[in-house]
Amino acid sequence: MRIAKPSVPLVALLLAACSGTVPPARPAGPLPVPGRVPVPEQPANLAPIRGLNAAQLLARFGQPRLDVTEGKGRKLQFVGPICVLDAYLYPPERGGGAAAVTWVDARQRDGSPLDQASCVAALSKRK
Repeated sequence: MRIAKPSVPLVALLLAACSGTVPPARPAGPLPVPGRVPVPEQPANLAPIRGLNAAQLLARFGQPRLDVTEGKGRKLQFVGPICVLDAYLYPPERGGGAAAVTWVDARQRDGSPLDQASCVAALSKRK
């Protein structure tokens, strides 16, 4: 049986790894504190439902398929023959008052993209 001799460069590398010299640790700098995350603007043609409260949405679109509350937010989902509309309601940041629509998401029933204003118009016509 023959035993292979280690090569000189490999032995030098292993000895260098065991030398014990470790670079000094440097303290980490401060991390930036993120400000308020900007919310992208929604199309101006959604103005008719932006700011509505839950009672006003129900009067306009009828009973929602889903009514989900999570924390301070509430999502009402309305379904029509061609689209699904999710309206997200949040209370005002300052002071009291009823939660109002701050964001809207719309899609076709199969999940394909759809213009939000078209969905709002379709759901309004079915009522």
